[in-house]
Amino acid sequence: MNSKILNYYFLFLFSFIPASIIIGPAISLVNILLIDISFIFLIFYKKDFKFLSNKTIKLIILLCLYLVFNSIVAKDFSISANRNLGFIRFGILFLAFNYFFYNKSFINRVLIVWITTLFILSLDTYIESFFGQNILGYGEKHGRRIVSFFKDEPIVGGYINGFYLIIIGYLFYINKNTSNKYKYIILIFSIFFITAIILTGERSNAIKAVSGFFLFYFFNDFFKFKEKIFSILLLILIFVFLFNTSNFLKLRYGGQFFKPIISVFQVNNELNKQNKLKDSLYIRLYQSGFEVFKKYPVFGVGNKNYRVETCSTEKNSKYFCSTHPHQIYFEFLSEHGLVGSMILLFILFNLIVSKIRIIINSNNSLQLGCLIFLITSFIPLLPSGAFFADYNLTIFWVNLSIMYSIGEKTNVYTSS
Repeated sequence: MNSKILNYYFLFLFSFIPASIIIGPAISLVNILLIDISFIFLIFYKKDFKFLSNKTIKLIILLCLYLVFNSIVAKDFSISANRNLGFIRFGILFLAFNYFFYNKSFINRVLIVWITTLFILSLDTYIESFFGQNILGYGEKHGRRIVSFFKDEPIVGGYINGFYLIIIGYLFYINKNTSNKYKYIILIFSIFFITAIILTGERSNAIKAVSGFFLFYFFNDFFKFKEKIFSILLLILIFVFLFNTSNFLKLRYGGQFFKPIISVFQVNNELNKQNKLKDSLYIRLYQSGFEVFKKYPVFGVGNKNYRVETCSTEKNSKYFCSTHPHQIYFEFLSEHGLVGSMILLFILFNLIVSKIRIIINSNNSLQLGCLIFLITSFIPLLPSGAFFADYNLTIFWVNLSIMYSIGEKTNVYTSS
């Protein structure tokens, strides 16, 4: 087996991950499957199975087994099984990241491509925001909502949020003896990405991205305290400027987000308060998710079965027909019940929280960026995409995989 050709082959597949997500779910799926299948052949060829004794791998296997069980108890087995069995590919992808990303040369080559991809997409977001169309002419269908290269889905803010902390963390990671000039350039890059997310009008992702920015620079040892405060004030100033110069952003962040929240607390009449809450789309979705949970309290209706339950002809009057409840905790409760949600949260938090001290002590900025993205994914009450949907799960597991793979004490091939 020619190791050089093999290395270039995997180098291409890993480099292509962000672009494949933009092109479409089918391309992203094929790319990940190629990584997985090729990696399985490589592991069997080398007969290297020592990772199976690692605690992290045991947790991921436990998660896969639970999802198989969730399919068995689901309302519609075929729909749930399709999603749950498909999850196995992310476990294999996690192993592949740990195998290849411990090599710093491999990381450098891959992430240079990722930086280029994210920069072009973010720049295209600015172009569409200012001119109404991106460089390919997309954008008119969703009005002022930004779609960029995603063409018919306004999800570019979530995409940038999923990768920008990887990029910022990496820029610090490759040069730990940073000069003032270099670290300020990275700060400018950070604000460049954050501003692009704000311009998309995706409120939940903007909040997560800004929260991630604050946390990243708070724990970042490259900046002095005064510089951290300046960075935060600069970001706030940019947001205020954008808010005051854009009617679209005023509507998205003011009229459709902050104003309804404030009005609920300002109204004295209890009936009016209830009407305000009922008028909120997300409140109705959350209530609908809770109603499904009340009907299936132990193991839930089954992964991807929320839509089956709420969109049926014989349904609860409080149901809201949708693909998912648009909030991670209500999604877990409705589709996995109390027991399933506890299992999921125990495994996911164990995978993430158990490594916080190691990452903080190691001063590894790339790991820190991934960690913060993962933590902000679980902010309560904020709307979110379906956690187990391919798009969201791919970005989540890419961050989790990189977080583990680049640290000696976390990589499943080097840690005890």
